[in-house]
Amino acid sequence: MRGLASLFALGLMMALFHRVTAGAALEARATLALGFLLLAAFVSSDLARRARLPRITGYLLVGFAVGPAWLGLVRRDEVDALRFIGDVALGVIALAAGSELALQRVRDQRVSLARVVAGGIAFPFVVVTSVLVSVSPWFPLTVHQPLGDAVVVALALGALSAVSSPAVAMGVLGELEARGPFGQTLLAVTVLKDVAAAILFTLLLAAGTAFASAGALRATVAGSALLTLVASLAVGALLGYGLSGYLRLIQRHVASFVVAVAVVAAEVARLVHLETIVVALAAGLYLATFAPVEGERVRHELKRGWQPVYILFFVLAGAGLRLGALAELWPWVLLLVGLRATSMRYGLLWAGRHPSVTSALAREGWLGLVPQAGSALGLVQVARRAFPEWGVSLETLAVAIIGVHELVGPICFRRALRRAGEITEDIADAEGSPGGAVVALGGGL
Repeated sequence: MRGLASLFALGLMMALFHRVTAGAALEARATLALGFLLLAAFVSSDLARRARLPRITGYLLVGFAVGPAWLGLVRRDEVDALRFIGDVALGVIALAAGSELALQRVRDQRVSLARVVAGGIAFPFVVVTSVLVSVSPWFPLTVHQPLGDAVVVALALGALSAVSSPAVAMGVLGELEARGPFGQTLLAVTVLKDVAAAILFTLLLAAGTAFASAGALRATVAGSALLTLVASLAVGALLGYGLSGYLRLIQRHVASFVVAVAVVAAEVARLVHLETIVVALAAGLYLATFAPVEGERVRHELKRGWQPVYILFFVLAGAGLRLGALAELWPWVLLLVGLRATSMRYGLLWAGRHPSVTSALAREGWLGLVPQAGSALGLVQVARRAFPEWGVSLETLAVAIIGVHELVGPICFRRALRRAGEITEDIADAEGSPGGAVVALGGGL
């Protein structure tokens, strides 16, 4: 009850400030909104623990509740103004995720990783695409479109269904301090699957011109997106090279420098239209592969102070959730969410037929691939630009689907870890305690 009372009191205070500061400068209002979101997120972590939910889910829910989509205590322009901070936090998370994946580890597990990645991409893509083509005469986006355009829409949504979230994977693993082989393999799968799904998505958009009617699809957008992906990987590798060189010379203030690198990565990505998450992932992969000592130092510092970074990213992600399409399109959203989950499960069961894939990964791994977040939203923006006539409608539906996966994803991932035996209920509750959050907030970042 104290947690609910605290949230209610914070909400009343913010409602008052919301009215008083209505005519203030955007920068001042955004700063106030950020402070309110952080306080609300801290309180929500205790409520999430009591409800036996991951803290990440609490951050997302409270961000959504007070954000522009529901109560409106934080305005849309304030969320947009804070987006750069969210990108910086995403960069830190992606850098940590990439630094966990040494090339040697990937080589040692290449057969099992290839099977799981293939099953996690091919099954959702084929199932979602096939079903959408078959129901295209009734599907809202294609009901008035020729068959060729319906095929392109189905291909785009099918490719989006193959995307997962390294950010959520890192968030849950960091929250529960789960460092077992099952969790680490799932993290590797989400990273590899995201890169592969992004390439598949852009290639399918480019190939879609063979089916789409005249003017329905801009093929140049797909080519630009592919170049952006390649450039992001290259810039990330250069950034990792520079970071490793600096860390060899300087032994102090590692955490501060990592945050500074994330700021630079986010700003460079914004200025030259690159993907922040891909840049940071590539930088982390470089550290893990070519500078393992420096990569271990980065991981150590990030583990000490992960909490503020994850609070920032997920509470801002929650405030930016747009689920308005659920009111009208909820049957289709539920259909696509169900198809994705079911096909993901059977995709990993197929992967488990090979002896290199463990039985735990084959049975429970699909739960860890449910989450979606920033990378999927980036691909949705590409789709919106690629389809000039009905890209906005596609974006609205896809964002609602991603929002559902973003909310339920952390719960699914934690359940996968518990079923695989890498955490217990007691550990999960202890990690979600408010005391642990207080200690982490005093950490290095």
